[in-house]
Amino acid sequence: MSSPEFVPRLHAAERFHFGGSRTVDRVRSSFWSQPARVAVFWALCDIFCVLVATAAAIRIYLGNFTSDASVFETQSMLSASPWLSLFYLCWFILSLILVSRRMHLYAPIQLRNTLHDQRLTIQACFTAGLLLSGALYLGRGQEISRGVVILTIAFTAMLLTTRRLIWRAIVYRRYDRGIETRNILVVGTGRVGQALRHHIDSIRHLGFSFKGFVRAPGYESEGAASADVLGTIDEVLGLARKHFVDEIFLTAPCERMVVKRLVQQAREAGVDVRVVPDLYDGLAWNAPIEYIGQFPTIPLHRGEVPMVRKVLKRMLDIAVSSVALVLLSPVLLALAIAVRVDSQGPIFYKSDRMGKKARVFRCLKFRTMVPDAEKRKADVLHMNERDTVLFKITNDPRITRVGRFLRKYSLDELPQLFNVLRGDMSLVGPRPPIASEVKRYELNHLRRLDVLPGITGLWQVQARQDPSFDSYISLDTAYIENWSLWLDAKILVRTIGVVISGTGT
Repeated sequence: MSSPEFVPRLHAAERFHFGGSRTVDRVRSSFWSQPARVAVFWALCDIFCVLVATAAAIRIYLGNFTSDASVFETQSMLSASPWLSLFYLCWFILSLILVSRRMHLYAPIQLRNTLHDQRLTIQACFTAGLLLSGALYLGRGQEISRGVVILTIAFTAMLLTTRRLIWRAIVYRRYDRGIETRNILVVGTGRVGQALRHHIDSIRHLGFSFKGFVRAPGYESEGAASADVLGTIDEVLGLARKHFVDEIFLTAPCERMVVKRLVQQAREAGVDVRVVPDLYDGLAWNAPIEYIGQFPTIPLHRGEVPMVRKVLKRMLDIAVSSVALVLLSPVLLALAIAVRVDSQGPIFYKSDRMGKKARVFRCLKFRTMVPDAEKRKADVLHMNERDTVLFKITNDPRITRVGRFLRKYSLDELPQLFNVLRGDMSLVGPRPPIASEVKRYELNHLRRLDVLPGITGLWQVQARQDPSFDSYISLDTAYIENWSLWLDAKILVRTIGVVISGTGT
């Protein structure tokens, strides 16, 4: 499986046929921008809800009303032109989408609290309902049942409010576990910076995690405990990389050229930048003001976050891991018994690993070594076959008989399907490192912690036996920079071949 020529990152991408990565500028200038893709995704969800609501309204109305007047109305409705009914349904859907878009219901949930979100959703449904009623009146659509129209509007409001509540609950639960939160740095340690920090810490739905302050030029003596100050604005990009920062907030006045240089560097690093409106001094004319809780901010730069593809990836992870756990449950039981019979000790090996943005989680594997393997590690360090950070021994004396078989066919990794279900891992991604490895990383190596770790990845299917740490990092970085759902599918298919060939050690 080694691949000597697969060392440069660019060559890695070409050999695996990623199809070429688009530049960030080209993506931003495209009509099919990230906010547009997110809006289309949620609009499709709304369309599905409307169709379900319409079907339920027709079913309930036809099934529950049997009076003579209702029978007459039902016969009239059934005799109406299906194309006319479809026209009014499409008009209701279009009205709902346009009104929802106008009310910013397709924007991130951080910009609205729960009650405000529900109020706007109900308002959008009834506004679209009024537009539908107006169209029925002007078009003299007597054939369309008014009862069905009323039920459709009511059911649509119920489904949309329920959908948004469920999505918000899922997001909040992930925030509580530290998943998908946005790490931030605050430039400026004065009154505004302190207030923003406390505001972010106190409001759950914002989904931000404060990492520290950065001192602005000329304000070195202002506020903030020294422990919260990470450095100066000249070091901000290095600090952002070290702390996995997603967004930088400017709360102190800086020279115009300093801000422009910071925005340019942040754009290249994929970090977003926001500024308090009265500080921007013309840097973002006509830019929309977005409220972070009660704080008005203006985005100077916003990177592309493939939200729709990330949601689809998560749905794929849940579906595949759930089906796999059900289908493989007899195999998992048999392997658990084999591990227990082969040697004394626990069935599972639980290890603290570093996940996305260095979040620590408990990674599960079938135990493949003797129970005191960690205590005996010092005795076998001289046998390490990998360079620098990595540690691997082909004929490790600590491995049990069953453990050797499990490793050969990568069966020891199967319990990590539970980690995928929990959201700690994905099916495909860089392997989760241990803390001692991350401590030895250089700044650019931290790039591999920008995404969820995976059970399998590009390195596993392309250069699993390659001992080079540089190749390991290069392949993981190539995966991150060229990620797509199609790439994940190809890696999963190739993983089957790698497992069957028994190349694990």
